[in-house]
Amino acid sequence: MTEDPRCIAALTADLVILTIRDSVLQVLLVERGTDPFRGALALPGGFLQVGESAEAAAVRELREETGLDGDSLPLEQVGFYTDPDRDPRERVATCAFLAVAPDLPVPAPDADSDAEAAAWKPVAELLGDEAALAFDHVKILRDAVRQARMKLQYTTIATSFCPGEFTIGELREVYEAVWGIELDRANFHRKVKSATEFIVETGRLREGSGRRLGRPAKLYRAGAGVELVNPILPGSNRWRDADWR
Repeated sequence: MTEDPRCIAALTADLVILTIRDSVLQVLLVERGTDPFRGALALPGGFLQVGESAEAAAVRELREETGLDGDSLPLEQVGFYTDPDRDPRERVATCAFLAVAPDLPVPAPDADSDAEAAAWKPVAELLGDEAALAFDHVKILRDAVRQARMKLQYTTIATSFCPGEFTIGELREVYEAVWGIELDRANFHRKVKSATEFIVETGRLREGSGRRLGRPAKLYRAGAGVELVNPILPGSNRWRDADWR
């Protein structure tokens, strides 16, 4: 009788929650309160419970470890990570999810959570250091940021970083923060205005937000479009962190 070659693995769900704070792309991290990697920073997440899907586990863990409501966030899968040595405790495979949203609050873990604390951290400080986060979470973060950056080119996801009403200048700042580059204002304005169902004028103005002091800027909201027929590309600018590709 031959030995059964199938492996048995525990399953976890991890989350990359991105937002823009102080014009900087930031990710939600927790401080681990248990071994392994006690005291290290990590992505929110944890083990699936009996009868629970990966999506449900992600929402539950996000609420327990950070206080954020995952049901209100548009979670999308980044990847499935199965390296045999990614967790020193046992064979653990994880399903990673990405969500982007504006104006997310300061996190507050539940008292019973295994996270000691939670906070927003600038993404740029983490991508180049494999030891910056526990487990293989820098790799997961890098993959998620790459996914968000690529989606900015071909979809309307940039409006997910914006509040309900925003200026084109504020939308441009989203691209600059996520891509890590400075964009030409006039060229960006032309591309955005020519994109079908990307943004819609609200008919309102924001006082004192234009390029000239006191000049009001038009306010927009997200349109009904999902895909961009003509992609918005970063052009010839050089990326600050080349290893995202």
